[in-house]
Amino acid sequence: MGRILQFSDIHFGCEHRQAAAAALDYAHATPADMVLITGDITQEGHRDEFAAASVWIQAMPEPTFVVVGNHDVPYWNIPARLFWPWRAFEKAIGHPAHDHQFRAPDLMVRGVTTARGWQARPNWSKGVIDLDQTRRAAEALRQAPVGALRVLACHHPLIEMIGAPMTGEVRRGAAAAQIFAEAGVDLIMTGHVHVPFALPIEMSDRCCYAVGCGTLSLRERGTPPGFNQIDWNAAGIVVTAMAWTGRDFEPQQVWKLARRQDTRRAATAPDPNIAGTRERAAN
Repeated sequence: MGRILQFSDIHFGCEHRQAAAAALDYAHATPADMVLITGDITQEGHRDEFAAASVWIQAMPEPTFVVVGNHDVPYWNIPARLFWPWRAFEKAIGHPAHDHQFRAPDLMVRGVTTARGWQARPNWSKGVIDLDQTRRAAEALRQAPVGALRVLACHHPLIEMIGAPMTGEVRRGAAAAQIFAEAGVDLIMTGHVHVPFALPIEMSDRCCYAVGCGTLSLRERGTPPGFNQIDWNAAGIVVTAMAWTGRDFEPQQVWKLARRQDTRRAATAPDPNIAGTRERAAN
């Protein structure tokens, strides 16, 4: 049995202070294998916003894993946005913006960057995924230990949730989702739309799921502030969306997902040492 607590879109500078503080308390009261934060930790990429985000993340129980979102660029510093969009994020948080990886016997997480400092289209908040980075991540996750939960983390949903208040419009998102599904990834965990969801990806064996997280900011889109708790065992995965009531967090919605059965044996599984990717050792 394992557990991930997923937070997203805290938007420091526009955070819901009570909910963010209560989420930190919840994380300390609820043992988990990882705290995963799927982007938009700041509102406009200002230094003081990154400082506040850093304090909050460092106060979380370890291990933590953070990926960048489209709001984590220096919004008003055009040279930095064009040439060094993730420098402030990496300096403040200490996690790489690209090819970030965590590997433990029961869990493997790989990060992929879907946000961009700028794009050749008017709305720079939308997502883009690089298929070379996708294939590197998929191959790394394919090398996960037998029986481990395999998670791909990024900010924008690679497939769109029907009825969501906004879209990710990820360029090459469907192609990337298929690559991950065929690589045996269990969960593609994202933020951006500020509402929780859990959907099967209609590719491969339908045992790869898109899991979206709510927000801990004041930028609510018809759903109260919240986060996800993901519990898993060998047979299945349970995603619980936790919602802020004004005093604490309570379950709002629950999805029960059938888990793909890993038929590899330890003796014949791919050698994880050949993945050739950077990884963070479990604490």
